[in-house]
Amino acid sequence: KGPAVTVDRGELLKKLMSMPNRRWQEIMEGAKANVESLVEPSIVKEIIKILKTNNKTCGAIGSIYAQQLQTFFMDLLNVYRVYSERISSTIAQQGPGATQLSLVRTMRSAKKEVLRLLIVFIQKSGPPEADPQAVAQGFIPPVLDPILGDYQRNIPNARDPEVLVLFTTVVEKLKSHVLSEVPKIMAAVFECTLQMITVNFEDFPEHRIRFFEFIRAINTHCFQALFNIPSEHQKLVVDSVVWAMKHTERNISDTGLNILHELLNNVAKTPDIAQGFYQQYLLALIQDVFAVMTDRLHKSGFKMHATLLRQMFHLVQMNQVTVPLFDPAKTPAGQTNPSFLREHISNLLIQSFPNLTRSQVSKFVDGMFDLNMDLPSFKTHLRDFLIQLKEFSMEDNSGLFGEEQDAQHRQQLEAQQAHRSAVPGLMKPSEIIDDDL
Repeated sequence: KGPAVTVDRGELLKKLMSMPNRRWQEIMEGAKANVESLVEPSIVKEIIKILKTNNKTCGAIGSIYAQQLQTFFMDLLNVYRVYSERISSTIAQQGPGATQLSLVRTMRSAKKEVLRLLIVFIQKSGPPEADPQAVAQGFIPPVLDPILGDYQRNIPNARDPEVLVLFTTVVEKLKSHVLSEVPKIMAAVFECTLQMITVNFEDFPEHRIRFFEFIRAINTHCFQALFNIPSEHQKLVVDSVVWAMKHTERNISDTGLNILHELLNNVAKTPDIAQGFYQQYLLALIQDVFAVMTDRLHKSGFKMHATLLRQMFHLVQMNQVTVPLFDPAKTPAGQTNPSFLREHISNLLIQSFPNLTRSQVSKFVDGMFDLNMDLPSFKTHLRDFLIQLKEFSMEDNSGLFGEEQDAQHRQQLEAQQAHRSAVPGLMKPSEIIDDDL
């Protein structure tokens, strides 16, 4: 056995990065003398090259990269700020079409490389060199204005979706360590992004996906922060989830359904929030899920529609909603949530689907409140009801059976695999799994 060798990783990192660091320093010295040097096309391209080198290095060496980032972090943010201001002033002078100018596109590429480097650093951060608490305290405050402020102030076409990716990564990686910063992050990105993506279902597709990933990350890792923001912003969060559910693009509608499911689960575990949330949103959410399920455009989400409706109806039937879902001043004395919801949903269905009889609706609604129904039974009950509707009767309803069809397909594949493996020579060597290896 040879002697133990101690390697100073920090010193090796300095040597590795000496050449790009030296060139970076020369560029920064030039910028101190004349900040206009930063926007020369050749310098912008050099900065992009240096940032890409740092990005690859960070991805390879992990959390020790924190030592390298510390050497130029503030310079990095200043470069980002300079390019942001130059892009904004160019757009202000020449209009939205300026985003297609060669220099503006190059500067935007440099901004994106800054964001990508920070994303990789956050992903790779961890003790001992980049402890989550230290990263949260040292990283978040300096980036709020250069990155979040720029995103908020810019025109929609100049906002980079990588900003949403960065702060989704921050929330997923640093979790409770950034709880106090989440309201500031949401204030900067939430409303302006929502205005971009709710005009129609087509514009800014990358922002749409990243925005809902951001909401889901907060709901999963910093749930309490959703209730530390102003009430009008809380309503915007719920409205945005509902809007996602109604989206015609399947991955966004599925994301909306999953966020709502996780949100309801988190609310149920938080008694000090639950009743206020139920009173304000539960009835509207039940109606929205019904609307999406019966619009014939979202059959692929049927399993989650059933899961959500069962969850919400059973909450009411089990008296876990203790606040009134109705206006006590407009209802007779002794009214209860289950009886109110039963009557409300019955009237809603009769108004929406005139071909249904009151007895059909009554039987269906009774089943919705049946606590003995497990999810498969509840799905069957819902499916039977939908197929009765005139709107569904002339359509291909195979989407309502998607889960069962997938299970059947898997069983057929497994049976074929079992048959082939039982007969020598039918399987290729690459398909054979050897448990001894």
